[in-house]
Amino acid sequence: MTRKSKYAAGNIVVAILLGIGGIVMIAPLAWMLSTSLKTRDSVFALPPEWIPKDPQWGNYLRVWEAGPVLSGITNSLIVSFTVTIIGTIASTLAAFAFAKLRMPGKNALFLGLLAGIMIPMPTLLIPQFIMFSGWGWVDTLLPLIVPGLFGNIMMIFFLRQYLTSVPDSVIEAAKIDGAGYWRIFSTLVLPLIRPAIAAQFILWFMAVWNDYIGPVIYLNSPEKQTLQLVIANFNAAYAIQTDYPLIMTASVIALVPIFAIFVAFQNQIIESVALTGTKG
Repeated sequence: MTRKSKYAAGNIVVAILLGIGGIVMIAPLAWMLSTSLKTRDSVFALPPEWIPKDPQWGNYLRVWEAGPVLSGITNSLIVSFTVTIIGTIASTLAAFAFAKLRMPGKNALFLGLLAGIMIPMPTLLIPQFIMFSGWGWVDTLLPLIVPGLFGNIMMIFFLRQYLTSVPDSVIEAAKIDGAGYWRIFSTLVLPLIRPAIAAQFILWFMAVWNDYIGPVIYLNSPEKQTLQLVIANFNAAYAIQTDYPLIMTASVIALVPIFAIFVAFQNQIIESVALTGTKG
């Protein structure tokens, strides 16, 4: 077998393995969508129906009356967009400062931020709850929003490493031409790291949108709960009634914002991966 034939055979094997992996990963999502269009009895039909013969589109109308789905979506959107938009701005400015500005103790402060990652989250839950409870923030969205407004350590770390590829001479040349730091950041640095910001924005948005621990600790009133808590209550209330189509319908609705964000920023994500692979 020639080298070309071996290369072609290897590509075929890789394509088959990737295809199998793709099917395994997308199958649960396809089953969730399929179940959302079934009746209670057809969920347990054998053999399983991947494509319902009689799609129950009424499940997507019934779900709004079964629980506070609309308020859950509203609260989740408020928390997710507020945290990720303002927090991304703060993280980007911090990364620029740590990467390109000259200030005493910069590296020590950055190492101190990274050290915070090593603190297990469960050890912070009780002190945070006591603090926010003393401020009267329990059963409000503030404990979920305010901490994220100051940035994300992982995003700061990622963007700082990304900014190391920007030569310092470019920044110095801009300063000699009379540009201030804000103009350097907005017109020179920001366009260069936009793909990296988009990639980190999506990952952070997904984390905040899917967060369950924070809402379950701080939110009590049904009208204040995020969508993840609403879906969890659906599981507790309707799983006993074997109304899995209703649960899956709520889960499909919860995926729509994440899917929309991914579609909106997919080009930037691809560009970020491409630049990361060719950098240096």
